[in-house]
Amino acid sequence: MSDSLRNLLEIPVSCVDDINALLLDPDTRAINAFLEVVKKYGTPEEINRKAEEARRLPKLMARLEEVAPSYVKDLEWLTEQRDRGAFISVADYRRKVLGEKADATDWDDALAVTLEISALQYFPFLIEQAKQAIAQGEMMPGRFIRVRKMKEQEADGDVLAVAVAMQIVGASYVETMDTKGTDGSNIHLGGPETITGYFGGVGEPNEYALKWLDEFLHYYTTYGIKQVLNVNPGTVFLGYLLYKLGVDNEFKISVYMGNDNPYAALWTLIGAKLFSRPDGTSPLIGFNWSNSVNNETMEITAQIRRDLGFEDVVRFEHHITETYKSIVRQPYDRLEELVEIADHVANISAKHEGAPPVVEQTREHPSDILDYFRDKSEIEEAGQMPYMLRNYLDKHDSVNRTARALTEHGLTFVAAQNLHQA
Repeated sequence: MSDSLRNLLEIPVSCVDDINALLLDPDTRAINAFLEVVKKYGTPEEINRKAEEARRLPKLMARLEEVAPSYVKDLEWLTEQRDRGAFISVADYRRKVLGEKADATDWDDALAVTLEISALQYFPFLIEQAKQAIAQGEMMPGRFIRVRKMKEQEADGDVLAVAVAMQIVGASYVETMDTKGTDGSNIHLGGPETITGYFGGVGEPNEYALKWLDEFLHYYTTYGIKQVLNVNPGTVFLGYLLYKLGVDNEFKISVYMGNDNPYAALWTLIGAKLFSRPDGTSPLIGFNWSNSVNNETMEITAQIRRDLGFEDVVRFEHHITETYKSIVRQPYDRLEELVEIADHVANISAKHEGAPPVVEQTREHPSDILDYFRDKSEIEEAGQMPYMLRNYLDKHDSVNRTARALTEHGLTFVAAQNLHQA
């Protein structure tokens, strides 16, 4: 009975043929509109060449010198610290945590957890973070998430400075496009205070999916920005199509998509498989789970991910800590669950968006997700930039709390690879 039921799930080849016919039909308006946006930037080969040229360090630094020369000095300092080995090595960090036991432990990097921090809103915070890491023998994250307004950070040089810094430290990073519904386009959102309207993937109504595509291609070809946040099923689909054309874009799905069960994940990964390249790769490189997800859901989906050939392609990004205000019920702390799953589920990213609740309670200004949506000028006028820095360094402390816990359990992690030698 079970096998006969299962066999009913087979997708007929004719259904795949129908999908191909729709995609290739010159009268399909949705696909025509997608292609028109892409054509504005050239062929896929031309688009990739523009991005590669824009991403070159000398070019980024030359442009930054014109916009924010003080940032150039910061980046030169960061490069010097890297080159002189100022940051603690992974081996020394393990000895710091475990003592002599570290040298007798068999460290298996096959299941290494990526240390991730969110959100790096302002470039100077990265420099302060690096200074603390050097002084205290701490790990810098291997992955940075950014949610700051793109136009704003274009103007003050942050886009350029962070693009350079990530190459210096050897970390991946993600930018968030401005087309995300908070500009009044989304009737579900009265403003950031109604951000819960995002859950379920709303945020790109009507023509905004194409605006998102246009915005991404602008930043890809102008700054070489490759990875961006994706909050909507429509823009996820456009990301798949763009990669299928040959553009080397990458994206991570946001927690705001609300993927909170194995079937939501299965649907997303099926789409990734349908539009993957012959080499098995997909533009979907990060899959941020809903904060409600449990370890069993990740274990079940890990099987799906593996069987579709995506275990090394799609990283499971999971919040270990969250901002204290405006997004989850507190206390929220998933470190123990991470330790439980990290020894058998590969390619997990431990995302740190706040301090542990016990620390947040002591702060004059606890971390708040709504701060991400405030103008820099508003924060400065309110004299609250020191609060933002404290919140960010608390997240850095959370990253290191996780690094220590993993190390204590004989588990490995991925930190900024150019800073922390093996």
